[in-house]
Amino acid sequence: MPSKNATNTPTSADDLTGKTVAMLGVGGSGMSALARLLHSMGAIVRGYDTVQTPITERLVAGGLHVAIGDGHDAARGAHLVVASAAIPKDHPALLEASKLELPSLSYPQALGLVMRGRTGVAVAGTHGKSTTVAMLGAAMVDAGLDPTVIAGAASPQLSRGALAEPGPWVGSRLGAATIPSGPRFGKPGLLVAEACEFNRSFHNLHPTIAGINNVEADHLDIYGSLDAVVEAFAVFARSLPAAEDGGVLVIGHEGAHRREVAAGLSCEVQTIGFSPEADWAIQYDQRTHEMAVRHEETIARWRQRLPGAHNAANAGLAFALACVAGGDPTIVARSLGAFSGLERRCQVLGDRAIEGGAVRVYDDYGHHPTEIDATLRAIRQAEKPEEHGGRLIVVFQPHQHSRTRFLLDEFATAFTSADMVIVPEIYFVRDSEAEKQRVSADDLVRRLRDRGVTADHRHPFGSIIEQLERDCRPGDVVVVMGAGPVWQVARQFMDCARAVAHA
Repeated sequence: MPSKNATNTPTSADDLTGKTVAMLGVGGSGMSALARLLHSMGAIVRGYDTVQTPITERLVAGGLHVAIGDGHDAARGAHLVVASAAIPKDHPALLEASKLELPSLSYPQALGLVMRGRTGVAVAGTHGKSTTVAMLGAAMVDAGLDPTVIAGAASPQLSRGALAEPGPWVGSRLGAATIPSGPRFGKPGLLVAEACEFNRSFHNLHPTIAGINNVEADHLDIYGSLDAVVEAFAVFARSLPAAEDGGVLVIGHEGAHRREVAAGLSCEVQTIGFSPEADWAIQYDQRTHEMAVRHEETIARWRQRLPGAHNAANAGLAFALACVAGGDPTIVARSLGAFSGLERRCQVLGDRAIEGGAVRVYDDYGHHPTEIDATLRAIRQAEKPEEHGGRLIVVFQPHQHSRTRFLLDEFATAFTSADMVIVPEIYFVRDSEAEKQRVSADDLVRRLRDRGVTADHRHPFGSIIEQLERDCRPGDVVVVMGAGPVWQVARQFMDCARAVAHA
């Protein structure tokens, strides 16, 4: 969103050396990482956010200026304004920037600007981006590649690697300005980031290496059809440089519409998947979690800590991208075998004590039918609650009315692994009031019941917690899922146990 009248929009991060960059919403995971990166490259960063958090405190400790407030005067004295997706277009600082003919950029535009001066490694796909980026970042650290990483969720293994002692829970790390080892030694430093397809934001990026594990229908309020989604991924793939300039795309052998997405590309194209015909062929044992990846003469093996074939696919892509970037396959495999997970991605919060035993509680970000189905199957396979007299109970908050309506039939079939599903109100974000009236949580509950799933609609969250308190029995596994604030249910259910224990 460059200001309409701006004529001095920077074309690379070098243009910002010694210049003041005002960053609105700097407390977000991506924005804070971008702020640190710009600061390291010589920009004078002024951050603004409405609340003080551990993230903003870390920025200040790192020498950045952060003001707590709405940042209405952020454009004054700045050379560039960068705004997170949470900042409305009529924010006073953005209006002031336009009035002053000052350039303003969205987060993905600014990330693309910085990526021009780095060896960009972008992870795209409908599912698994955050997990793959975190796995990949940790593996690159362990392999001595010292990457800059911007993940969509926090992990204790991102800053130091998976083979070291866990560090702080962070969603980003700042790496070297040049690649310190491997076949790409001396080239611009690695910048690993998610390439999000929402609103076609990944079209702003400039990666050298990219991975696409899967392509499915999502964000149909933006795209309207699967064909449009596939075309958007094809446009993203065309942003990669030619093979002779180091451009490499690793794309799913199955499930990624690779023929359409990769058609006519000048970069090197390699495939990955569970097919033995893939260039990077993955093998995975659901029972033991043992996996292997074969590529040419290399066969790497490790045991996955994160359960499920979908996480095996994420790890396989992370392995391939780390090797393409110059990581030693043996070290990368060891790192992936030590990777224990990240926040809200099949995250075990712990065991909640109840009378006669305990209930295991998971928190998960899944909000697309395919993600939900894969995650619940993996948890059921790993926990086997039925062997302990328990059930798999799911609290799922749909994210957006438009997604719920477009994919209602798919959602209805995504909970076959669950014994009980509790559905709160749909999380209302971005959609219009008219869209809000077209579908409800009750519609999903009815579809689930029609398929024989025990389902109930409950709100507010306090009512759901009361139901869990009342109905859970020893051996149950509770999975709280969704991209909205439903995570509060999981945390408060766990906190209730601590309150009772200290009563």
